[in-house]
Amino acid sequence: MGMGGAMDSCGRCMKFSLICINVITLIGGAIALAIGLWVWTSRSFSSTLMSNNMFIASVGVVVAMGVAIMILSLLGCCGAAKEVKCMLLTYYILVFIIFVVMLVGGILQFVFREKVLTTLDRELYASVPYYGVKHEYTKSWDDTQTYLQCCGVKSPNDWHGNLPESCCREAYPGKRIDCKSNQNPTTIYVDGCLDKVIEFLREDAVYVGTAAIIVAIIMLLALILSCGLFVKIE
Repeated sequence: MGMGGAMDSCGRCMKFSLICINVITLIGGAIALAIGLWVWTSRSFSSTLMSNNMFIASVGVVVAMGVAIMILSLLGCCGAAKEVKCMLLTYYILVFIIFVVMLVGGILQFVFREKVLTTLDRELYASVPYYGVKHEYTKSWDDTQTYLQCCGVKSPNDWHGNLPESCCREAYPGKRIDCKSNQNPTTIYVDGCLDKVIEFLREDAVYVGTAAIIVAIIMLLALILSCGLFVKIE
């Protein structure tokens, strides 16, 4: 039951196209997963400094959906190749759900990119007193200042004389200049971290958001083709 019979040339074209789209979707899901994991693991060092976790949450959605898409694309290939109507119907419903989630996740990335402007300065200033008190804040500030080569929120003065070692420039990788006794532009990072963090997060939002939206568009094509093939199967 549910197995397809003979199809006309239009149906065979839809079948072949759906299989190709699912192969592309599999690759797209893998790319979305890779980008999401890259942002989450190696570029989220400043997330502790932000009370608003919408960015990390939306990255998590894209990562989870990337895995689901890869699995679902295999189901789509099987349903198209074997012409099983119940499998295609299940595939259609699941693709529609993931399509909506991916589209929303991608849009959230671009929304976050603007929202961060209104709250980030307050959140960074609020985290300064926790430096040296709470390990996660200390590590996040050190990682942020080292990676972005910045110091303080808007300037080194935000540390009120208690300058972290991560504000000191590196003489070479792993070896910092002693800047606490001689604070000048040649020994410390003079740019604040606020503008650099905003630009950094905007860049990440573009990576993840673009990947999510492109995959969502590919899945829209898969929805159309699976619906057409379902109707064509006798």
